Amino acid sequence: MHVPDGFINAPTSAAAGVVAAGAIAVSLRGARRELDERTAPLAGLVAAFIFAVQMLNFPVAAGTSGHLLGGALAAILVGPFTGVLCVSVVLLMQGILFADGGLTALGVNITVMACVTTVVAYTVFRGLVKVLPHTRRSVTVASFTAALLSVPGAALAFTLIYWIGGTTDIAIGKVATAMVGVHVLIGIGEAVITALTVGAVIAVRPDLVHGARGLGQRLQLRVNGELVDAPPAEKARTAPAAARTSRRTLWLTGLVTSLVLAGFVSFYASADPDGLEKVAADKGIDAKVEDHAAADSPLADYGVKDVQNARLSGGLAGVIGVGVTVVAGSTVFWAVRRRRTDAVSPASTSV
Repeated sequence: MHVPDGFINAPTSAAAGVVAAGAIAVSLRGARRELDERTAPLAGLVAAFIFAVQMLNFPVAAGTSGHLLGGALAAILVGPFTGVLCVSVVLLMQGILFADGGLTALGVNITVMACVTTVVAYTVFRGLVKVLPHTRRSVTVASFTAALLSVPGAALAFTLIYWIGGTTDIAIGKVATAMVGVHVLIGIGEAVITALTVGAVIAVRPDLVHGARGLGQRLQLRVNGELVDAPPAEKARTAPAAARTSRRTLWLTGLVTSLVLAGFVSFYASADPDGLEKVAADKGIDAKVEDHAAADSPLADYGVKDVQNARLSGGLAGVIGVGVTVVAGSTVFWAVRRRRTDAVSPASTSV
């Protein structure tokens, strides 16, 4: 759903940029409360994983594909404020390096794909986990539903922005019907990916999942062939070292998975236009689309310039994208966590 330059007029794009900047500023402050030494590295990885999975367009209808937006996944794994930042980092990398999503439309894309998806998903998610049994399965079910609804929510947000500042004169009702219809189908794919990913992380480290706090697994020992709960002292003594090892393993596993998805699996992604591109072509929204300012970038269109082999070119671009995103995301979240530490230290020393 990356909006290119030319879909939305300049005043509306500028207003969306102000909204996006305000949302990022609020999220930077909120993320200071969400991130700690355990979750900050995970946040950078989440951004890289979203980048990788967004390269995997999946078919949803004849001649139409979809891809992960990622707001629901990020919000549930690392928190809503950090989630907005994760998706924003991805969109920034895609716009600057890969000519995916217009630069003048960056505010629109952050508002729609980062802010709206995260707010809708996390609101639905928190509402469901309050009424469902407090189990890991409930968290997975809530994740599925939240992700499913976040995508048509983003489609409606784009439709509203287009109604305010679209550059072509198209009946808004037709745009809304087409956008919501195709993005409900895309939402199913989003929901499956989100639920599977959240479920996989919960299975190994529920304490690292923001939306699953309180579901920590009790340490058990095998005694005479039977599993019994470890005494509190034993748990306290063994858990920290195990946790450190597990976090490293989880991070490396996630990074390798992202590299494989972006560097190899992406070659088999659907080549059909995504939901927004299809609706734009069918309804004439793209009549005034403009060339991307970074169209001549060495990585434009997710390929490495001057590399003739399509598989190698796309794979290298994907690997570079994952690497740049994980570095950029990790730098942002390390800085946010450092500010939290600096803010807490004076208060603690003055007591």
